[in-house]
Amino acid sequence: MKTAMAVAAALALTACAGEETPKGPTDITIAGEKVFPESITADAAGNLYVSSMSGTIYRATPGSATAKPWVTADEENGLLTLLGVLADDERGTLWVCSAPPFAGPPSPDAVTSLKALDLATGKLKGNYPLPASDTPISCNDMAIDTDGTVFVTESASGGIYTLAPDAEALRTFAKGPDMAGLDGIAFADDGTLYANNIRSNEMLRVERNEDGSFASLFTLFLTTEVDGPDGLRPVGGNRFLQAEGGAGRVRLLDVDGNFVSVRPIIDGLDSSTGVTRIGNIGYATQGKIRYMIDPELAGQDPGTFVIRAFSLPEGT
Repeated sequence: MKTAMAVAAALALTACAGEETPKGPTDITIAGEKVFPESITADAAGNLYVSSMSGTIYRATPGSATAKPWVTADEENGLLTLLGVLADDERGTLWVCSAPPFAGPPSPDAVTSLKALDLATGKLKGNYPLPASDTPISCNDMAIDTDGTVFVTESASGGIYTLAPDAEALRTFAKGPDMAGLDGIAFADDGTLYANNIRSNEMLRVERNEDGSFASLFTLFLTTEVDGPDGLRPVGGNRFLQAEGGAGRVRLLDVDGNFVSVRPIIDGLDSSTGVTRIGNIGYATQGKIRYMIDPELAGQDPGTFVIRAFSLPEGT
C-alpha cells in the first residue's frame, strides 16, 4: 500500500511540475489536393522536402505538422513530374529529378533532367538534362559521393549518370537494358555504392574499377523478398532504409558482404515511395499510386496525403 501511495504521489508531483508524457512521432499532412508525393529528404536543419507528381515541392519546417507548397513549377525552373529529391547541405543545393508526366500524350519539349535548386530559396541553380537517347529515359533518384559527384539512376531504359563537381553536363556512367528499373541509390559509409531495382525486386552493389569507372552490378542475397523497392537512404555503416511501394512498407537493410538482412520497420503504408530520417524518427511518403493507375479509381478523390512518422529501432 505504501508503495502504491508513493508512486501516486510521484506522479502527482510530476504533473504539478508541468512535465508532459513523451509523445510519439507525429505524422505530417501535405497541404494540397491530388498531391501524389514521391520522394522525401531532410536537411541538416530538420526541414523535410517532398517531391510530387504535380511538379510541386513541399516543405515541412521543424516541428510543423503540415508540409506546405515551397517550390511550384514555372517557366524559369521547368519542373515537370518530380521523382527523387535529395538535400545537399554542403553545396546548399536541393537536387531533384524532373521527368515527363507518366500520363497523357508525350510532349516533345518535355526533357528529363537533374535540377539543382537553392536549398535556402528554392531558386533554380542548374539544369542538367540526361544525355539524349533513342529510347524513353527518366531521371529517378540520386546519391552523392564524398567528392561531391552526384550519381543519378535512370529507370526507364536503364542506366546511371554522374555529375562531377563544377561540371556543366551529366556523363554516362553505365547504361544497358539490364539496368531498366534502377530506382533508389545510396552510398555506404565505406564508399560502396548500392542501388535497388523496382522491377526485378533486387538489391545491387555497383562495382567500380580502381579508376572509379563502372565495372558491373552484383545482385546481393536477401534474407527476405522485397516488393517494389523504391527510395533508399543510408543510416550509417552498411545499413539503409528502403521504402517498398508494392508492399506498402519500410524495411531496414543491413548489408554484410554479399548478403542483406531485411528487417521490418513499419507496414500498412499506401504505396510508400520514399523514406528519410531526422534523428531517431523516420518519415515515409505514401504515393497512393493506385489512384493513378487503376481504371476503377480514375477520377476518384484520393483524400488527404500524409507523411507517416515512425520510431527507428534503437541504434539505427
